[in-house]
Amino acid sequence: MADRILILARTVAKEDCKNPTDGMTLFCTRLDRTKIEVKRIHKMGRNAVGRNAVFIDNLFVPEEDRIGEEGRGFHYLLDSLNPERILVRIEAIGLGRDALQRAAKFARDRVVFGRPIGQNQSIQHPLAEAWYYLESACWMCLRAADLYDRGLPCGAEANAARFQAAFDSATKAVMTQGGMGYAQEYQVERLFRKSMLPRIAPVTEQLILSFIAERVLDLPKSY
Repeated sequence: MADRILILARTVAKEDCKNPTDGMTLFCTRLDRTKIEVKRIHKMGRNAVGRNAVFIDNLFVPEEDRIGEEGRGFHYLLDSLNPERILVRIEAIGLGRDALQRAAKFARDRVVFGRPIGQNQSIQHPLAEAWYYLESACWMCLRAADLYDRGLPCGAEANAARFQAAFDSATKAVMTQGGMGYAQEYQVERLFRKSMLPRIAPVTEQLILSFIAERVLDLPKSY
């Protein structure tokens, strides 16, 4: 539907740059559909936000469409990465909390052998554990947001807001409800599918761990 496109293009050869992230320029140009093909990617969840494969062939971009200084495009993008990480993390926490509330309600209501299954510690303990993972992740998100608002470095905190918390909570919600957790009627199967996304976007768990090891623990770069 868009008529403009944001493009990050290398304008200086990598071997001529001091750092690999130098020499890339940002442009906002017209989405010329005679030169650009856009194909919808069908996903297993989060369908409120479209995802597309974009193929660009022989597109001319005029200099007046450049954003900022030539060669500084990647550095401009860095200003958006930390708030994106914080946003995705806090979204995941909301998802995890919803899954946990649904699981707890099911555990209170579901009666087997004359007692609610939520009375059993084998049900209680995993859900309680999911709660404190979610809460610790939430506080890390708030710390990252506070640092960002004050113009301070927040990369480690934005990355470290426990990326598995929502997935862990949604998984335990499905396990609590058993076969019903696999049924669309009870919604947690949808939350489980959606909880996978924060584990791979905007960056993968492995890159997060590498970032923290390198930037926080001062370990040598591994890749």
